[in-house]
Amino acid sequence: MQKIKPFLWFNDNAEEAIAFYLSVFKNAKAGAVTRYGKAGPGKPGSVMTAAFTLEGLEFVALNGGPHFKFNESISFVVNCKDQAEIDEMWEKLSADGGEVQCGWVKDRFGLSWQVVPANIAELLQGKDAEGGKRAMQAMLQMKKLDIAALKQAGGLV
Repeated sequence: MQKIKPFLWFNDNAEEAIAFYLSVFKNAKAGAVTRYGKAGPGKPGSVMTAAFTLEGLEFVALNGGPHFKFNESISFVVNCKDQAEIDEMWEKLSADGGEVQCGWVKDRFGLSWQVVPANIAELLQGKDAEGGKRAMQAMLQMKKLDIAALKQAGGLV
């Protein structure tokens, strides 16, 4: 059992969000669902919480009402093996959401994701201190990260 689980608060669309996340990640599965009873506060029979797993990480989603919204102070990092995976994850997660600087996207539910190469730290260090500075400057100009451009800027090619 995972000791700590991200718990995501949705207004009333947790099921829709889970279906979306299950379609984005290849290693994903739905879990247990609890429903509101007559005591509420949600409509009796509607989803209260639902568990799901993405790439081995267990989450719980709550339909808690409109009281809270996601913001950029919490995000999930998606470590990608290559540019093709970055491109795929970027396209899927940003669809009907938004592209942000430095590899960040906001999905259509307002949740923030960082779509980055798995070796981002190495890329940003560059060949030397000057290469690292150039790589960082290059990244700051990007929305979706470009591995080849980061390598070139950092003197790693």
